[in-house]
Amino acid sequence: MPKVLILDDDYDLVDLLSFALRRAGFETVSCREPKAALKSIESQAPDIAVVDVNLGADSDGFDFLHSLRRVSNLPVIMLTGRDSEDDKVHGLEAGADDYVAKPFSHRELIARVRALLRRAGSEESGGAAQDAPLVVGDLELTPADHSVLYMGRRLSLTLTEYRLLRYLMLHSERVVPTIEIVKQVWGHEDPRAAELVRGVVHRLRRKLGDDPVSSRLLRTVHGLGIMLKMSD
Repeated sequence: MPKVLILDDDYDLVDLLSFALRRAGFETVSCREPKAALKSIESQAPDIAVVDVNLGADSDGFDFLHSLRRVSNLPVIMLTGRDSEDDKVHGLEAGADDYVAKPFSHRELIARVRALLRRAGSEESGGAAQDAPLVVGDLELTPADHSVLYMGRRLSLTLTEYRLLRYLMLHSERVVPTIEIVKQVWGHEDPRAAELVRGVVHRLRRKLGDDPVSSRLLRTVHGLGIMLKMSD
């Protein structure tokens, strides 16, 4: 039974989400402040976390994400305000894998949780094609242990960063449409999800040491998509 950690200081929302997720077949761990959540991740080993951006006056979901990403690549879905573009971008840049904007239906959240867990499961199960090492220019990706080397330097990537980079490596030297990336990497076809791609590309550029202004590797073709270009 997959285990979902919920981090939110809203008691009523935590109870509602826990009830809905348990009815859908998940085990839940509920936390109302970041320190308790980090301890629960260590002791309870959840498969995924659902984290609200707003956690009261002393902290927020962004602080929690920064702390989490120093020790874990646990998949994270953030709950954000419907009209807060900054929250979405900030959350993705801090290390979130996906977001759900408030107000949302329980069905939508559960679908996103399942999609993210399927992605994690597919990477774990692998397969002959997925197990073959992939080399593109100075990038080397080994699915067997999820390792990625760039110019001999090992990168620490989240599941979403890894999947996005792998997909771009498989289609290097061509512009991959944004909606195709969302479908293949996130497992849904939300036409509003361009910020998902932008946020994770930003993180990948930072980890690759690729200048976001004059990017050499991950090139954004506005209105079309992203291209991984290994040759000048």
